[in-house]
Amino acid sequence: MWTLGLSLWMFDRDRQPMIDWLNDKFKKNQVLADANVAALNAGHAYGETAEIGGHIKQLHLAPVATPSGLYRTVTGAEAISLGLVAGANLAELPMFFGGYPITPASSILHNLVKWKEFGVTTFQAEDEIAAICSAIGASYAGHLGVTSSSGPGIALKGEAMGLAIMTELPLVIVNSQRGGPSTGLPTKTEQSDLYQAVYGRNGDASLPVVAACSPSDAFDCAIEAVRLAVKYMTPVMLMTDGYIANASEPWHVPDPASYTPFPTTFLEEMNGANADGSPRVLPYKRDAHGARPWIKPGTPGLMHRIGGIEKAPETGDLDYSAATHQAQTDARKAKIDNIAFDIPAQEVSTGTTSGKLVVVGWGSTYGPIHQAVRRARAKGQDVSHVHVRHIWPLPANLGDLLRGYDKIIVPEMNTGQLKTVLRDQYLVDARPLNKVSGQPFTIAEIEAAIEAQLA
Repeated sequence: MWTLGLSLWMFDRDRQPMIDWLNDKFKKNQVLADANVAALNAGHAYGETAEIGGHIKQLHLAPVATPSGLYRTVTGAEAISLGLVAGANLAELPMFFGGYPITPASSILHNLVKWKEFGVTTFQAEDEIAAICSAIGASYAGHLGVTSSSGPGIALKGEAMGLAIMTELPLVIVNSQRGGPSTGLPTKTEQSDLYQAVYGRNGDASLPVVAACSPSDAFDCAIEAVRLAVKYMTPVMLMTDGYIANASEPWHVPDPASYTPFPTTFLEEMNGANADGSPRVLPYKRDAHGARPWIKPGTPGLMHRIGGIEKAPETGDLDYSAATHQAQTDARKAKIDNIAFDIPAQEVSTGTTSGKLVVVGWGSTYGPIHQAVRRARAKGQDVSHVHVRHIWPLPANLGDLLRGYDKIIVPEMNTGQLKTVLRDQYLVDARPLNKVSGQPFTIAEIEAAIEAQLA
């Protein structure tokens, strides 16, 4: 409280709202309330009287203009949890969360366990493999299966992710990234799991990847992950990191009516025929999006078999002949590739759609990139900012957009993973700006990189 009082003096903020909050917080114990208020006032008085000098001085910051409405403070883990619940409700599905404690992903389980009234079932498994397999089982049974972890746990879940891809069941996998490899930096942030998310499974096992850029953005990203999972019958990976998961910011609580529901449809009658014309179920008959039907176990007459071994198109009968594997691999890949046309076109966050330089980011680098580009443009420099939410598949227009700039730099808290993906997909000369210290970028670091590229 003393330090908070000093901070309130430094930024010329009113103490009364905090004093009122303390009195309400400890209204059953006035001694505690008075002690906290006294410490707050003492810190404020120290700033007023000590003449600290140097770089510590009082600075008045005017309130930021914000839209009117209901606001609350939210962390990334809270926003993801709320978004998953909202997504399940928009899909009209009960939600099952199977997780195993790991920093910094554990907070998602801690939040979801409190929301049973919204149709949420939580299960703390004995290990990471059991956690994701329980979620896959829940998806098979007609729930929205969700699991979460950080890099080491995501590695353990790899084989089961392949099972979810082969069985083509909806599943949301949250990856709260931390420094690695191995146990790495459990309490530090990093963005080094992009390769793992896009490529990190055996076989040709593609799945959509969505990345949140801030704590509040995680809410909408979670809803988007649910939408893609149930529409395309696929696991989806939702990427955050330790910085997003633990950070907090004011969140303008959205109007629930502003979200379009995407209710789930289960197959309840035969959808095919045998050679003699008698009806039968085809559990892998694909719709216009390439997705197979979702069939609840126990639906009368629709007994079917799924599993990890390759299966014949439509019928789902075991068949690992050369022609079948080629056809099914192509079908699974096409289903994911076509998602590029079902996501928003890539927009420019700050600046213009062409020019001398573009700074391309993803995830939690949004804040420092936005401020660095804003400052550079205020000085008259020709630089823009593009921030990618859909990591895989990439937006359909992204390649053409990037080719409109003379130079591309990609700040990442890894050794250059999105940079490599952009080079591979679009043959553009994307240049890396890398940091793997376990700390976020500073605005000054990105400003210096912009200056160097434009020099």
